[in-house]
Amino acid sequence: REFTVALREVVERGVMRNVVLNPRSASGETIPASLNASALRDPEGKAIGAIGILRDMRELDKARAYAESLIKNAPDPVFVSDLEGKILQANDAVSQLLGFRQDEVLEQSLSRFISAAETREFMAALREVVERGVTRNARLNPRSASGQVIPTTLNASALRNPDGKVIGAVGILRDMRELDKARAYAESLIKNAPDPVFVSDLEGKILQANDAVSQLLGFRQDEVLEQSLSRFISPEETREFTAALREVVERGVTRNARLNPRSASGEVIPTTLNASALRDHEGKVIGAIGILRDMRAYEQVVRDLEKSKTELQEKILDLEKFEEVVVGRELKMIALEKELERLRNKSKG
Repeated sequence: REFTVALREVVERGVMRNVVLNPRSASGETIPASLNASALRDPEGKAIGAIGILRDMRELDKARAYAESLIKNAPDPVFVSDLEGKILQANDAVSQLLGFRQDEVLEQSLSRFISAAETREFMAALREVVERGVTRNARLNPRSASGQVIPTTLNASALRNPDGKVIGAVGILRDMRELDKARAYAESLIKNAPDPVFVSDLEGKILQANDAVSQLLGFRQDEVLEQSLSRFISPEETREFTAALREVVERGVTRNARLNPRSASGEVIPTTLNASALRDHEGKVIGAIGILRDMRAYEQVVRDLEKSKTELQEKILDLEKFEEVVVGRELKMIALEKELERLRNKSKG
């Protein structure tokens, strides 16, 4: 019946129709196939029949079943949407994340679960996925059945039909609640650290800095953030910092360097830098965390010690000279006494 309806539409309207058929082979096997039917016309253009092209769907069905199994058993929440953002498929992890039953999620627009602004962002990402065939990342905050707003990251990639045409998107959500807690804790540690601490990207641009950095350099927060570290240090030290940053990124090590940033008043401040890797939730190095230590007090102590050492050495030299004079005088007195004794003995004789 379905084939007859498709054939009638092909003949009457001259259109192409696609139908799923399951012909039975000579061995009795049912073969899943897709039929593409188009009009067969006589020399006068009259439709006199149809041309049918069958495509064996067995391998594709296996691949689809395998893909559906991967989605179903994926540990992360995974869903499939059409080009309008309607959810066609979602695994159990989506239900667990949002607290909705499967039947409350399927056939629903994603806009039911996210804000209007995020819906526009998702549709823009979906459009880019469709037009350019790229993978897109976005931040979504779906609202659960209990009303809780759940911070997530979305990774969206193209869903294609057998002809390679994009027909929708596969979205993978990652629950960011624990990561956001960890990030907030890390930001709190940075903010409240007694030493000057900053976070930079891979180009050395300062993304975050605590109040101790402002106190050290005498700049306001808005004069420090989004600035390159090269604004505060010499070209030579910029090269040294870049080399340290490269080593931190490539080898994941902690590096120490000597920096002498110039403050708002123009003072050159001796500091030591301890730089370590900043990683994203996948472990990829995305920047560096730098801890500065003000070395002015230390260097003043060193200078005072050097001064004391110099003064002590001068006093030792003075004492040695004094001792030399005193000893010389004593020796002369002894020699004089001996000479007097000799003269007395001579006069007696």
